[in-house]
Amino acid sequence: MAAMLWLGAAAAVLCLVPSSLGGAGRLYTEEDPLVILSSGSLKSAVTNSSSAWLIQFFSSWCGHCIQYSSTWKALAQDVKDWQDAVSVGVLDCAQEENFDVCKDYSIKFYPTFKFFRAHSPPSERGTTYRGADRSIPSVRQLMVNVLQNHTNLDRPKHCPPLEPYSAAQLLPLLGQRSDHYTAILVEEPDSYVGREVILDLLQYSGVQVKRALSSDRPLVDALKLTAFPSIYLLYPNGTHAHLHSEKPLRFFFSSLLRTLPGVQRRLKSSSTSSSGASQVGALPGKQNTEPWRDFDRSKVYMADLESALHYLLRVELATHNTLEGEELKIFKDLVTLVAKLYPGGGSVVKLMETLSDWLLSMPLQRIPYQAVLDLVDNKMRISGVFLGAELRWVGCQGSRAGLRGYPCSLWTLFHVLTVQHDANPTALDNTGLEAEAAPVLQVMRRYIRTFFGCRECGRHFEQAASVGMDNVQNREQQILWLWQQHNRVNMRLAGSLSDDPLFPKAPWPSPSLCASCHEEKNGIHVWNQDNVLHFLRHHYAASNLSPEYSVTPPRLPAPPVPKEHEGGVRSDSEKKSSTQTPRPGRQAVKGEERREVVGVAGGGGGVWLLGLGFNSVDMSLCVVLYVCSCLFLMLLFFFFKVRSRRWKLRSSRLHV
Repeated sequence: MAAMLWLGAAAAVLCLVPSSLGGAGRLYTEEDPLVILSSGSLKSAVTNSSSAWLIQFFSSWCGHCIQYSSTWKALAQDVKDWQDAVSVGVLDCAQEENFDVCKDYSIKFYPTFKFFRAHSPPSERGTTYRGADRSIPSVRQLMVNVLQNHTNLDRPKHCPPLEPYSAAQLLPLLGQRSDHYTAILVEEPDSYVGREVILDLLQYSGVQVKRALSSDRPLVDALKLTAFPSIYLLYPNGTHAHLHSEKPLRFFFSSLLRTLPGVQRRLKSSSTSSSGASQVGALPGKQNTEPWRDFDRSKVYMADLESALHYLLRVELATHNTLEGEELKIFKDLVTLVAKLYPGGGSVVKLMETLSDWLLSMPLQRIPYQAVLDLVDNKMRISGVFLGAELRWVGCQGSRAGLRGYPCSLWTLFHVLTVQHDANPTALDNTGLEAEAAPVLQVMRRYIRTFFGCRECGRHFEQAASVGMDNVQNREQQILWLWQQHNRVNMRLAGSLSDDPLFPKAPWPSPSLCASCHEEKNGIHVWNQDNVLHFLRHHYAASNLSPEYSVTPPRLPAPPVPKEHEGGVRSDSEKKSSTQTPRPGRQAVKGEERREVVGVAGGGGGVWLLGLGFNSVDMSLCVVLYVCSCLFLMLLFFFFKVRSRRWKLRSSRLHV
């Protein structure tokens, strides 16, 4: 009876656990930065491996395993750059196909952690970690200890030495030239920061990190260090100095070294390593036909925003011959959004406002995109309307063609729009977008899903949007959601072929831009989101936009001077009219007033009259219609004139 009760209780408990023998697919997915192993892949993975392994054997029905999965994912994300030295994996013992392998590896309780040394033989069954502390710092230190327990002969192939260097080994390096940086990280004997920074830089070239101890007095005195941990940097040209860090934390040290000029992430693909190596240290100007533009990373450049709109309107959308139905609505929403929130006013805003007004006034449900292009190219010579027809990447320029560019500028554009919406909350009133909690994100989502050229990128963005975008309820959350998603994309693409070696994808903003955005909690890096929000509001504000490198609108032709004033002095009324400030919507360009064109523009472009644009063909038709109307009226006049004479003659005869 007791046995039956126990079985009933067990069945009830199992019913409460979500049914899934595919536990790895539920707790861990291919999107997580770890390796999902099975009975068919475990042995081959750990046998004679060039790296060490730390594997969690878990069960998908184990409540503690489910709770611990988020911690294990965070650990894997934290040490993902260590994978050439030590890899992180999981294996679900609740899957039927794994029953035998879990028994073979003596897995009795869940979760069980086993580590495998590099170059393990086929008979190796791993060493079980029996420590009670399974926090991220403790497990991370376990990984470091596992690596240090290797001898020089069986150490992982790509793992650098983790032992401390002495003054006798390091001091002779001072003043020597080299082809790379050498970072000497001096720390307390019981600190793990130095070894963790060494492993953090494992995927980067151009810098070597050497660890030393604060107890080495000759070295400490020679380098004049007083606080620990500290980094003393030896530059390639032979100079050396203490490297200042805002906070003495692992993340700050790693970020500082990763952002040194010439330090670049290695490509993930071994087949492309040779091509990647050829890019290291090369000058940008030699890899790209475009001139290199010096820029300030703390600024946002209008040239990038203008280039994004140029590519979006003239290239990406121009592949659609016509716009109708849902596509047309999405395009209208995008144009309205940019027209209302694009910062700085000027010719770009005038263009988007004109385009928005034209689209909203069109009763048609289908329009040819060539008509949009004609307006974007300002074929009607509308005063004050202009968008440069060239790509000028500045903050989004890459080390060679094909890197960064348009995707970077599109991210930047929508970051700016989220911040502008926060600064001008009523800007979208009466547009049809004000009812949405996160209008900028929703318009961005619809545009990327419908028009963005990279289908795989659009699929990833849609997956992320379907999970969390609908939970965004206010303008602050809108800013932060886009920032978080951008960082997730950066982490996913770091080290891929699309990652620029001169601008490696990394958590943003970096400590050099916002030190207060970064903190450490329970041994891992965390974001101070209040400070991040403050930074984003400043960074993408209109006041932080630089007009440098922007394409200057062409100078409009001056109106002809009246003959009676040629060679003479202008009247007082003329002087007054020439110095009047432009009307709203007619922005000044580089101090010169834009004049509204009311006659035929130069080059036979067309006429702008009473708010309506006409090209040369339209004007020719008008002239022809005018002449025909005049001839028709003249014929009518003569016809009735003759008839009236006949009527007078007839009436006079009757009287007689």
